[in-house]
Amino acid sequence: MKRRAWLTLGAVVLGGGGVVTYAVASPSGDSGSVGQAKRPVKVYDLALKGTSGDRRELARTETKQFSLLGVTWAGANKRFDGTVQVRTRSRETGEWSGWQDLETNVDPLENPGPDVRGATEPLWVGSSDGVQVQVLRKDGSTGALPKGLTVNLVDPGVVTDAEAKAGGTEPAAYVEETPSATATDTATATDSASPTDSVTATPTDAQTSASPSPTDTTPAATATATATGTASPSTSTSTSPSPSASTPSAPPSTVPEPPIVSRAGWGADESLSPDPSEYNADVKAVFVHHTDGTDYDCSQSASIVRAIYAYHTAPKPNGNGWNDIGYNFLVDKCGTIFEGRKGGVDKPVLGAHTYGWNRESAGIAVIGNYVSTGASNAALASVARIAAWKLGQYNADPATTVQLKAGATQTNYTGTSFTAGSLYTFKRISGHRDGYNSQCPGSSLYAQLPTIRAWASGPVQGLKVTSVAGAGLSGSTYYTKGAITVKWSATTPASLIKSYQLLVDGKVVATASGTATSVATTLAAGSHTVAVRAVHQSGKTATTSALNFVAETTAPTFTTTPKLSLRTGTVNTTAVPVTLGWKATDNAALSSVKLLTPTTATFGPTVTSSSRTAASGTAATWSMRAFDYAGNYNTSSASYTPLILQETSATRTGTWTSRSSTSYLGGKSYSSGSKGASLTWTFTGRSASWVVSRASSSGQAYVYVDGVKVTTVDLKSSTTLYRQAIWTKTWSSSAKHTVKIVVVGTSGRPTVTTDGLVYIR
Repeated sequence: MKRRAWLTLGAVVLGGGGVVTYAVASPSGDSGSVGQAKRPVKVYDLALKGTSGDRRELARTETKQFSLLGVTWAGANKRFDGTVQVRTRSRETGEWSGWQDLETNVDPLENPGPDVRGATEPLWVGSSDGVQVQVLRKDGSTGALPKGLTVNLVDPGVVTDAEAKAGGTEPAAYVEETPSATATDTATATDSASPTDSVTATPTDAQTSASPSPTDTTPAATATATATGTASPSTSTSTSPSPSASTPSAPPSTVPEPPIVSRAGWGADESLSPDPSEYNADVKAVFVHHTDGTDYDCSQSASIVRAIYAYHTAPKPNGNGWNDIGYNFLVDKCGTIFEGRKGGVDKPVLGAHTYGWNRESAGIAVIGNYVSTGASNAALASVARIAAWKLGQYNADPATTVQLKAGATQTNYTGTSFTAGSLYTFKRISGHRDGYNSQCPGSSLYAQLPTIRAWASGPVQGLKVTSVAGAGLSGSTYYTKGAITVKWSATTPASLIKSYQLLVDGKVVATASGTATSVATTLAAGSHTVAVRAVHQSGKTATTSALNFVAETTAPTFTTTPKLSLRTGTVNTTAVPVTLGWKATDNAALSSVKLLTPTTATFGPTVTSSSRTAASGTAATWSMRAFDYAGNYNTSSASYTPLILQETSATRTGTWTSRSSTSYLGGKSYSSGSKGASLTWTFTGRSASWVVSRASSSGQAYVYVDGVKVTTVDLKSSTTLYRQAIWTKTWSSSAKHTVKIVVVGTSGRPTVTTDGLVYIR
């Protein structure tokens, strides 16, 4: 949970009563008829009851609509030594929440006015219509609980046009408030809008129902308040006061100003902050906070800011009686930046956010609770942007450190002691806990401060090239025909990046916006280096490592055109085992070779052959395409026809026996056990294979090619096999050849069974 400091906060003394109704940011004739009717901000108070000195409570009580609450007490500097817990009932579901602790150890007040009250931090609970409170004195403490304990309920209303158009429903118990007291009316800490009967039930008692505002009054200063505001939480920056002797000029910053929702944009009622703004000499550091509360939708962010403002500025007993919101800026989880304390976003406005260090700093609060869950990247980016802008007005680098003069003697969250008037070193972007004994901004957000500093200061973080289109990578070199698109990524949000530059051979050839993720260019033929440079909004640069490129347009060549040769394996009448061979080269870097027809396949650059099958008796074109890494390619094709010569087409000598079986090619084969028996085939082709049947009793045969004995083939096999291409021969070109097989007459297994000859034409 967070804790906040307040400086010189004067009270706004308006009428007392159970409810205060505020005027809206600016008048308009638009009634907001689309969606829901506008209604003003209201702050209710319910007194806590109790007879013992160590406990005050409010039983479950039905209330009007509210979305934020806090507990206040008489005496701004009365330290609260105990615990405050609340439960609320959801208007949407009717369910009661679990107990939630309110932060009581807030930053001390400096010179508070007589009507300023002590207070817990406010808690955003979402649209609710019931509340239960218990306040307990700390165990072992002898001090009494503060007097005048009340729970303050804030309905942020529907103030801006955007909120009215968003739709919704009126609060079930809403009644237009009417004045019943003048600006001089007063109210005690217990005569406010609380149930008419005394509430003394314990937290488990049954719910009571009472109107929280039986004596509603509208102070004279806001008696004309109506829901007629026109400001919407759009991007707009409030105008700074004209420079004067007490109002410093706004120095230019080294980085651009981010979009900021002005006070009018979130519906601030400026009559609640009548005191003039105070200014520092400069902004040396930024303290990061969180506001606490349950989760919220970003459409509610303006309402949350408005509710915090109302809680802080409402006069007693309805609120704290402070003169303005303490933060200089607030940021929601979607990254929207809201102007906080008035005086001009471009001025060194004195805030009230970090006790003892407000005189030289600005305060930025992230809306939400970040004890166990980190803030979104959108929120971190906006904190980095606003911090960099404010520090940049005074030429301060967000990544550096600075010495600040302590305005109070105290100890921070980690036990570091400070003495008023002494100098201490702080990071330019620090957490609330660095200056005060508070857990704020929550452990998870505090752990993200290094990221905020890096993003705010620059250079761009995590820059890397993610891909290159139009080029192929081989080893450490990209090859391209010329046109490329380089893509990159960075962890620094685009909102903090001024531009990206594409460098070729160290020179800028293309520039893209900070939101871009790629850029295209065309490289001239030859070798180059390519890199991406990111320019941070601060002007600092980060550059990727240079990538090597070769631009060339020479296509690969086939030094060996696709060639088909027969191989060993099982032969069918429709599929013949073949080997496809080729060789391709490239002047730069061969990438792949693809088979296009009669089937498809892709091969690596070093592969030069592939085992395939081819349909017999049918001419087929074997087409291949070679690619290099640049994308250049070349195609080579050749046509081949595998043919089967049955054994009956051979010239026979000796004794041969015809056998019939579906296992044979064509259903028949020849067998012979006669030594010297032969079969001779004559054909014109470039590759041939002898097809046989094999068994454990099979014998041997001599093979002659063009009249020359080339080998002895043993047909023996432990298993019976049919249609086996057992021997092959390939020539460099197609020509007329003869293949003759002769039975050896092997002792004990003389039989040879032949199934024909296959050749490629």
